[in-house]
Amino acid sequence: MRVLVAGASGVLGRHMVKALKAAGHDVVGLGRTPGGGRHVRELGAGWLAADLLDERALLAAVDGTGLDAVIHAATALRKAPVRYRDMDATNALRTQGTANLLKAARAAGATRFVVETMVPGYGFGDWGDHVITEDDTPYGPTGRNRALEAIIAGMRSKEEQAFAADGIEGVALRYGFLYGEGFGVGGTDAFVTMLNKRRLPVANGGVVPWTDLADAASAAVAALERAPAGAAYNIVDNEAAGVSEYTRYLVKAFGTPRPPKVPLWALRPIPYLHAMLKTTMRVSNAKAARELGWKPAYPTYRDGVTALADHRRRPDPALDLRRRPTSW
Repeated sequence: MRVLVAGASGVLGRHMVKALKAAGHDVVGLGRTPGGGRHVRELGAGWLAADLLDERALLAAVDGTGLDAVIHAATALRKAPVRYRDMDATNALRTQGTANLLKAARAAGATRFVVETMVPGYGFGDWGDHVITEDDTPYGPTGRNRALEAIIAGMRSKEEQAFAADGIEGVALRYGFLYGEGFGVGGTDAFVTMLNKRRLPVANGGVVPWTDLADAASAAVAALERAPAGAAYNIVDNEAAGVSEYTRYLVKAFGTPRPPKVPLWALRPIPYLHAMLKTTMRVSNAKAARELGWKPAYPTYRDGVTALADHRRRPDPALDLRRRPTSW
């Protein structure tokens, strides 16, 4: 298929481009800046420049491209969000940006549309021992916190628009907390850099699902090729774990300084981070295994982090996904 990846220069998008190319697809990256696709082009993909929030520019960019499918993985985040307002621009990409991208997809002839969302879209908070599945747990519930509701509403809107679009086979992938090779939000290299600079305090709290970036990308290929229209899948590894637990393992694997430890209440002034660290959720990946034949190459974050640490000691010069993205 000829596939457009919106957000191709981001850390997740570059993994997606690499996986799609390896699977034999013809890939075109989309980002906001003309020069932002340098790393994508090095992977053998084409590049288009347009802002998802500029409908006219987006339609002009895709004119004549002859697409079969679109993957929407665009984010406005350049660093991990800590305050509610840090998500405002990404919320806009998930709402109006999705609407514009769907118009562009139809105009370019695409009939498949895969969207990236996140498991916190099920709702922040303590889920206890309940294991969340796609069929028994509503996605995008209305919350009491207006700021968090805007974030959840963005993820809900992104999925609902894809599912309801005329002439489009919409599929949603709900990722866990991302980690793995690369700089940018979700990239472990950026996390390790912060640890080395002693800029990453850690607090106990929360248990969340994790997803390696390479596993996230392989799921996108599987969904593109095999998912039925209207389906949503949890793309997570086999074991939920706390952020502090994950961070301690990074310290061990990469030999970084130990981060300063702070009590959870001390993070209340940065409310989004505080809400994430107060969230406890366990999520099943059984549906993706059953319907897509997908399973994580790294069953737990320990497997993925260990593999990345080993790779850093024996780097592959053919492709360096650590380089910083210039835009989504």
